[in-house]
Amino acid sequence: MLLKLDHPKLFSEIISIISELVLEVRLKVSKEGLRIIAIDPANVAMISFKLPNTAFSELEIEEKEILGVNLENLKAVLKRIHSGSILVITREENELKLQIKDKITREFSLALIDVEGEEKEIPNLEFASKIEMSSVDFSEAIEDCSVVADACSFISESNKFIIQAKGSLNSFKSEFGDEVSIVAEDAKSKYSLEYLQKMIKATKTTDKVKINFSNDYPLKLNFETPFMELSFILAPRVENED
Repeated sequence: MLLKLDHPKLFSEIISIISELVLEVRLKVSKEGLRIIAIDPANVAMISFKLPNTAFSELEIEEKEILGVNLENLKAVLKRIHSGSILVITREENELKLQIKDKITREFSLALIDVEGEEKEIPNLEFASKIEMSSVDFSEAIEDCSVVADACSFISESNKFIIQAKGSLNSFKSEFGDEVSIVAEDAKSKYSLEYLQKMIKATKTTDKVKINFSNDYPLKLNFETPFMELSFILAPRVENED
């Protein structure tokens, strides 16, 4: 197995984001590319990450490999990548070899681990509301909500999308209309800001975010470029009306 990334900074950033939600993952490597599917320890959030074979300048593999890795260790190595670095990933028995090539070649070895739990599959979800909007605007709205509460509500109408939060004393509301793409029915669902604040770190990877939800239903966030697809599924927080 050999994987070569000529521009590994994006990979490094995404591994850092995922590591805030899960500690260990299975890297699935095949001729199609690299894939991660994982659920956080509290079973509240699911992460799906795809790096297609077109993202690699070289991809050599005979059969699918599943590599168990500790994300904190992997993140620490990837932080050593500089602008202009090239990353080469290989496997030698029970170790993952990561070569960072700049002026010199540095090689790190990480022990492969057994990751507990069953293989994860992305659930088949049907959404009433589908929003596409600026990643920056979405991130700002989530951060604004966190000033006043620990959860926020997503509300959709046929021509309107609202993100709002209500604390014991204070509240916040952001309303979007013509500046976002809306294909939606009337729907409302509430989500944890603790998780959303971790997920919106992915907004720096893309200009747009796709937001999918329904009434009291899981949220799906999609961040896509020609070279990767990162998505999060977040369970709703079902409570009495504010």
